[in-house]
Amino acid sequence: MTVAMTPYLRYGGVAREAMELYHSVFGGELSFMTFAEGAGETNPQVADQIMHSSLYVDRGLHLMASDTHPDMNVGPNGTIAISGSGEDGPSEIDTLKEWWSKLSKDSHIDIPLEQAPWGDYFGQLTDRYGVTWMFNIGADASQ
Repeated sequence: MTVAMTPYLRYGGVAREAMELYHSVFGGELSFMTFAEGAGETNPQVADQIMHSSLYVDRGLHLMASDTHPDMNVGPNGTIAISGSGEDGPSEIDTLKEWWSKLSKDSHIDIPLEQAPWGDYFGQLTDRYGVTWMFNIGADASQ
């Protein structure tokens, strides 16, 4: 896989429903991870909500989505973020770290770029224009 930028849809509690609809329309391979599975969340109001979902479809379509944690704001129509990811080696890691560094200037760091509970390196920032950027570096690539 090469470095990729992917739309990441964020919802206030309806991510599973939305992604199941998109799956019924586009087909492809759909997967889910709850907050309990991915982050060990024990709050019953949050544990079964979607921390991450992914829909891979032929012809290059890839959508990702999650529910927002109650500590985060989401509008009535949800929000969208841009997700950058890579896992195939040092050049991709360097590219993602360079993008992170450049975008970090004059941005709010929501989640520092560091090792996440699922093993990859993850960070999130909101740039000065209000666009949220998420970076995920596969654990295998970071070694």
